[in-house]
Amino acid sequence: MQYKRTLAGLALAAAAVVTLAGCSASSSASTSSSDTDWKTATSAQGAGGMDALVKAAKAEGQLNVIALPPSWANYGKIIDGFTKKYGIKVNSANPNGSSADEVAAVKSQKGQSTAPDVLDLGNAVMQQNLDLLTDYKVANWGDIPANLKDADGKWTRDYTGLMSIGYDSSKIKTAPKDLNDLLGSEYKGKVSIAGDPTQANQAASAVYLAALENGGSADDITKGVDYFGKLKQAGNFQNVLPSQATVASGETPVVIQWSYNNLAWGPAAGASGNQHWKTVVPEGKALASYYSQAISKDAPHPAAARLWQEYIASSTAQNLYLQAGAFPSTLAAMEQSGKVDKDALQAAGGSPKNSVELTDEQVTAAAKVLAAKWSATMGS
Repeated sequence: MQYKRTLAGLALAAAAVVTLAGCSASSSASTSSSDTDWKTATSAQGAGGMDALVKAAKAEGQLNVIALPPSWANYGKIIDGFTKKYGIKVNSANPNGSSADEVAAVKSQKGQSTAPDVLDLGNAVMQQNLDLLTDYKVANWGDIPANLKDADGKWTRDYTGLMSIGYDSSKIKTAPKDLNDLLGSEYKGKVSIAGDPTQANQAASAVYLAALENGGSADDITKGVDYFGKLKQAGNFQNVLPSQATVASGETPVVIQWSYNNLAWGPAAGASGNQHWKTVVPEGKALASYYSQAISKDAPHPAAARLWQEYIASSTAQNLYLQAGAFPSTLAAMEQSGKVDKDALQAAGGSPKNSVELTDEQVTAAAKVLAAKWSATMGS
């Protein structure tokens, strides 16, 4: 079945209007009462079982997460669900931070009780910092496709969206069909991306998509950088970090970002969203990119970190991703077992097909292009 480019009616909010064309806690002991060293445990089964893990995590009592905005892929509900189920307080730091910010926090806060326990990383930053991560395999490891996980458990892909254009229909009268439409005079000073592409995966993915639309490829994103140079030269690029608040106020009327974020900032957000906000997945090749879950090898709450991974991989949390329009990594297994939220899957257009995702090698090469050319092209 071909992927439908229509996300209207997501379970996140049935009222969403979408048009589609074509990422100080107190210190705690790292061992449980059974003397299990959860800091080195590579599975719950191999360290006393799930009951032992839950007991140890509850004894730690806290979990440190970072760069997880509540509106991003339903993380607000996911965090609330984890706390409700296990009674563990979640300390959420720098919710609007980038993958690079996550890594910086791990390094700068090493040995401190406030250091991140778990990470939600874009691929380029993750591949450059694998030495910060530790191996762990969740109970339903087999539900995650082999190409979406590290063989030893250092990371697992978690969810993906499609790169999209969000726009304020009260300010933009004709829906854009692709990124090249954004070069027109109607978009003067109106187009923004979610951060610095050399630091944030979501922003980098906007450049990847621009490359695909302009004769480039996943192997060479240079033409994507060139596109944004043209966007700036036309006076259309807005160097403002978009947020739900800037979209709601109309300050950032056009945003290139993941579909689940554009959806979450529109009518789906209720009174805090922009009721005129619509979402378009550009015509042509669709761009996807999974974010990955990982545990810091220096996690101050190692049992809670592992329990979080178990919860994130469960059908409960995976369906919460889906309800926000993000496609979870265990989607095929949930469909086969009947655990998938069928209404949410239908609203999201079914399992994504015919989308492009950069390989680890392509992401690494793209990062080198961005490091060499982005600042010079954009004058920043």
